[in-house]
Amino acid sequence: MTTGVAVAATPDASASSTENLDPAFPLHRGGKIEVRSTVPVRDAGDLALAYTPGVARVCSAIADNPALAREYTWTSNVVAVVTDGTAVLGLGDIGPAAAMPVMEGKALLFKEFAGVDAVPLCLDCTDVDALVETVVRLVPSFGGVNLEDISAPRCFEVEDRLRERLDIPVFHDDQHGTAIVVLAALQNAARLTGRPLGDLRAVVAGAGASGIAVTRILLEAGIGDIAVSDSKGMIYEGREGLNPVKEALARDTNRARHTGSTEEALEGADVFVGLSGSTLSEEAIAAMATGAIVFALSNPTPEVHPDVAAKHAGVVATGRSDFPNQINNVLAFPGVFRGALDVRASAITENMKVAAANALAGVVGDDLSPTYVIPSPFDDRVAPAVTAAVAAQARADGVARV
Repeated sequence: MTTGVAVAATPDASASSTENLDPAFPLHRGGKIEVRSTVPVRDAGDLALAYTPGVARVCSAIADNPALAREYTWTSNVVAVVTDGTAVLGLGDIGPAAAMPVMEGKALLFKEFAGVDAVPLCLDCTDVDALVETVVRLVPSFGGVNLEDISAPRCFEVEDRLRERLDIPVFHDDQHGTAIVVLAALQNAARLTGRPLGDLRAVVAGAGASGIAVTRILLEAGIGDIAVSDSKGMIYEGREGLNPVKEALARDTNRARHTGSTEEALEGADVFVGLSGSTLSEEAIAAMATGAIVFALSNPTPEVHPDVAAKHAGVVATGRSDFPNQINNVLAFPGVFRGALDVRASAITENMKVAAANALAGVVGDDLSPTYVIPSPFDDRVAPAVTAAVAAQARADGVARV
């Protein structure tokens, strides 16, 4: 006979030893999220409504009108957090099982910052067709899909194909969450240094998922010129060996036709955005324009130490929480999905992403300073501001259904 009390597995000696040294392990023991009921089951009457026979009447109504599922099930407030474990944080291809702590963490942040329920789904497949088909078949249980830690360039095709086939929000956070926060911070940094975006020349180091998305949103926002580098140097039209994603990027960027290294392209540049895991010399930062803006976002080691960059730059941001101006995706994705779910959006448009960035930048307001171009994730104004902006833009773009 079971008692209903969960019994924790006995940890082995090596796990106990690790826990004694690293406080992250006991915090993760048993996972970081759980499922909780929203209605009581106190007696037979409650049971008859929550389950049989009452549930049959609700099921029949949904069968007659599938749109009612959003009203009478949890799907209107639940997001699938989907990964194949091929590009996890700074760890790379560690597989779906090892990716679960990160996906649990993502689900935790959805709930804590925007009240969105999220379910981590770590899929044991890496083929694009298999990933797409698996997610499509799971979607009746969800109101949105957050793609996470899928390696480039497959991640672009996975997202594009899911957006074509699904009528719910699909959002690859590694791309668009990063892009939204970078745009918000850059808008404020440009305002602080007295220059419009259209007058800025930017160099982005890194042509993976986040680097390409950042470049695309900055182009959408009207950046003056922008060039992107990968491990082989600057990306430009006619460079051999470019994949289709980089070929498209080459057509739309690098009007100055920089063909050498990242550091060579930085001479006289106004903005550096690092998303590459590479290193950058102090001399390269010193050669940038006066009042340069340096976003060294690789974690855990920025491309250039922020204290070094600050000697020459007007504004410095990193991806770390122990320096000012942290570029953190949690500033974006909870509010983006909250806004999209609230209006039952059929998609997340480019305009919705820009609206989210504008709202995020606006939270800083008149408190703008070199060490405060982006708000803290713990600023309780952030998620409501992003939510409202995204919902309003969804209505303006015609993708809202309520």
